[in-house]
Amino acid sequence: MRVVIAEDSVLLRVGVTRLLADEGIETVAAVEDGEALLEAVAEHRPDLAIVDVRMPPTFTDEGLRAALRARAAVPGLPVLVLSQYVEERYAVDLLASGAGGVGYLLKERVAEVGDFVDAVRRVAAGGTSIDQEVIAQVMARVRRKPLDALTPRERQVLGLMAQGLSNTAIARSLVVSDGAVEKHIGNIFAKLGLEPSSEEHRRVRAVLAYLEG
Repeated sequence: MRVVIAEDSVLLRVGVTRLLADEGIETVAAVEDGEALLEAVAEHRPDLAIVDVRMPPTFTDEGLRAALRARAAVPGLPVLVLSQYVEERYAVDLLASGAGGVGYLLKERVAEVGDFVDAVRRVAAGGTSIDQEVIAQVMARVRRKPLDALTPRERQVLGLMAQGLSNTAIARSLVVSDGAVEKHIGNIFAKLGLEPSSEEHRRVRAVLAYLEG
């Protein structure tokens, strides 16, 4: 796997690069601002871009805007956002295309090496990985009318889907059978009106509905 890292902190850039190298993941470019990210993505066509939200010059949302531009320039480019802050509207922006390959983790999660590497591999493979705290804050701030039809258990399953868990992992977490999880997910898709589509990933669309309410 080949990745590009966009992060203004030298220590974090170096740290993440070394951590990934230990796992056999190559960092083809490590840059400090949004414009450099766009150039690196265009040059290397990586399997994944790991991007900080707040970078020079204003330290507001440059990284996220650059990531969205990179994803537009290279359709399907997997993006894993690392941030010290929960910017829930950006998580929604990234998921809005209906495509997979999106993650949003708080930087403190990097300290949990196993979880971080799992998220890197999952997002690069086209899955999602949304930090539990991001999910919690989105739920606290956004009214969820489209989800009113879901049962408490279905909401719980959808929350675990948003974290990027597989059906088997969800079943293990809830101590139920794989078949029960598949039934819950089928009910979720039906209640959210998500019909099968060859162009859009229903699992990601369900997570988007969860985040947007």
